[in-house]
Amino acid sequence: MKRFKRIGEKIKMHPIMAFLIMTAFVIVLSGILDVFDASVTYNKVNLKTGGYESTLVTVESLLNLSGIKYIFSNTVSNFVSFTPLSMLLIVLIGISIMDRSGFLDTIFFLLTKNMPKTAVTFIFTLICIMTSITGDLCFVVMIPLEALLFKYGKRNPKVGIISAFAALSLGYGMNILISSTDSTMITSTEQAARIISTLYSINSSCFIFIMIPATLIGAALITYVTERIIAPKLGKYEDEEEIIQDKEKLTRREVKGLLFAGIGALIYLIIFIYNIIPNAPLGGNLLDYSQNRYIDKLFGYDSFFNSGFVFVITFLFFLCGLLYGIGTKTVKNHRDICDYLSHSLDGIGKVIVLLFCASTFISLLKYTNIGTLITAYFANIIFNSSFTNIPLLILVLFVSIISAILLPSFVSRWNILSGSIVPVMMSSGFSAEFAQLVFTVGSSLIYPLTPVMAYFVIYISFLEKYDKEGIGVARSIRYMIPYCLIMLGMWFILLLLWYVIGIPLGLSSGSVL
Repeated sequence: MKRFKRIGEKIKMHPIMAFLIMTAFVIVLSGILDVFDASVTYNKVNLKTGGYESTLVTVESLLNLSGIKYIFSNTVSNFVSFTPLSMLLIVLIGISIMDRSGFLDTIFFLLTKNMPKTAVTFIFTLICIMTSITGDLCFVVMIPLEALLFKYGKRNPKVGIISAFAALSLGYGMNILISSTDSTMITSTEQAARIISTLYSINSSCFIFIMIPATLIGAALITYVTERIIAPKLGKYEDEEEIIQDKEKLTRREVKGLLFAGIGALIYLIIFIYNIIPNAPLGGNLLDYSQNRYIDKLFGYDSFFNSGFVFVITFLFFLCGLLYGIGTKTVKNHRDICDYLSHSLDGIGKVIVLLFCASTFISLLKYTNIGTLITAYFANIIFNSSFTNIPLLILVLFVSIISAILLPSFVSRWNILSGSIVPVMMSSGFSAEFAQLVFTVGSSLIYPLTPVMAYFVIYISFLEKYDKEGIGVARSIRYMIPYCLIMLGMWFILLLLWYVIGIPLGLSSGSVL
């Protein structure tokens, strides 16, 4: 094993080349599966009628005429519409002015000056877990911010990137607050449950009792892996081009700058928060009132808040950086503003190419339906399974993990699997909520390990930025393995504990019927 590890270290394939090879493999595999007429028919719950409907999944080949046409006609549009690209570029503009004006250096110093390193890591890990409620935006905001936090703290920024990505990815499976993804999945869970119990309904707080300990213990375990395994392995970080100066206390200008930024941010946030309060007089304008649950009103596809959230955060960053710069006089004129806005975009060409290759790989894999085919195959395995109790729990956990490798979307896979998992688990004595929880947990455990997950490319891009020798896809995945293994152990113990003792998962919920 050590010999293979040394060989892997020597090869160290560039991420761009790795994505190109994976793309070529998908193209060839789709052609082979098409030759053998690979297809799966499974039972899916119709959300309108509430009954089963037979659904056929076939592989779309990329080696025939229509596949080749798709590659050449959609590659550019897929890249332009690749969400991580637009999010990253816009958010980096806001982070740039906060960084160059000195705001981040000062605020990180203020927040961490009297705090042990482990405590800082734990707090920011917990913040990352909680911000996973915002969905995809958390990756493009928290990863660069935590890299700068570690950098200004004279620690290796790669450790911050790895820690942030682990917490954000695994946070999809553990969060005290329900996310829009959870809410969408609850709708499918209810429909699938009504095949067994026609009046079954699920409370939006149905997971809170198990999520409180899971979130706190998970944050502690991620901190432990970061401080005891990842940080010692990566060692110190030395940037020859930039030396971080020691700071013992804030200057008068820095205090003035923080005061300006704090007042501006407070006014901005008051206006913003008032506009996400439902039915407030002249407020609540950012919500989608066609939805029932508040989280869907906030993060629903048609809500103004959801569509404009990236700009809302970016403008907040811009405001803090600008006002701080005015207060400290690090921003003297409009030229400084323009220069600072583009600071984080300097030398980003390699990242753009990497994003292009990743978007091509992900879009072509999605077009082939290979991930959907495998998920449908597993749905049939569960539907026809004779397992009960703990063996069934382990089977569902295993299926949730494996199916997420090529189809990481929680909602897409749950639409396929819920019609099998929920009725089978309910027939074995589990509640529908418990079935969804096991699926969510299993999916989150593999989330940091699959390059098919769109925001994996953000993680590897920032590792590349702070590593002069380069980080390969294999090594970036290897950094995540200790986190996933320790979280697998935590969740397996918690799930068994809640099931065996019969502790309610949350309000109006239980681990068994």
